[in-house]
Order: sequence, then C-alpha cells, then structure tokens
Amino acid sequence: MPQFTSPPKVLDYNIQVWEIVRQIPVGKVTSYGRIAVLIAAPTAEKAKAYRAFGARWVGGAMAKCPDDVPWWRVVNAQGKISRRPNALRQRELLEDEGVIFDEREKIDLKVFLWEEEKESDSSQPTLL
Repeated sequence: MPQFTSPPKVLDYNIQVWEIVRQIPVGKVTSYGRIAVLIAAPTAEKAKAYRAFGARWVGGAMAKCPDDVPWWRVVNAQGKISRRPNALRQRELLEDEGVIFDEREKIDLKVFLWEEEKESDSSQPTLL
C-alpha cells in the first residue's frame, strides 16, 4: 500500500475539512475519520490508502484551521479528546455546549454524534 504523508492538494483538502466542521451543530461532535469519509479519495485507485490515512489528513487540517472553525467539536473515534496542549480548553468548550463526558472522559457518541447524512442535503464533496 502506498504511503501518503499529505493530501495531493493540501489547501484544497483542508478547506473541505473546514467546511464540513463548520456544519457541526452546537452540542454535537464528530471524529476525524468520519470527516475523512465525507471527502472522496483523491483518485479511485487510491481509495484504500485514503481510508488508512484520511483521519490523519483531517487531523493535519484541523491543526491549521482558521479561527471561525469550531475545532473543539472534532474528537477521536473513541469519543475522547486527543492528548494535546489545548485538550482542557476543548473539554471546557464542549461542556459549555452541553456535551457530557463520562467517568472515563468519553463522550457518548450515541447521544452527541453529529449525524451529517441526516442533516445535510448536499452531495459528497470531492477533492478539487
């Protein structure tokens, strides 16, 4: 399997990620991997590799997001906040929006997961 360190068109990819994250409603979260699934692989023959690297690409985009992107609404696939310097701030922002953490510091994704396919009428974005 080929190894990708970044999307072919990094800025175009990042913009697609940020547009998706801007759609997450207050009090809801999604994961890096779920965002990656919403963006088509760069080319059909690279779809398998994209599934392996997409969540990392989304993480890279989120690390560079503009101020108007609600970055705190993106968590890992286990419903936890990934370890990083601003993790405490992320939790505070989510709790301010009504998101609840359990005793294991996990978010119940059955309750707080953004179900984008139910809330969006737009077609799947594709990498430009």
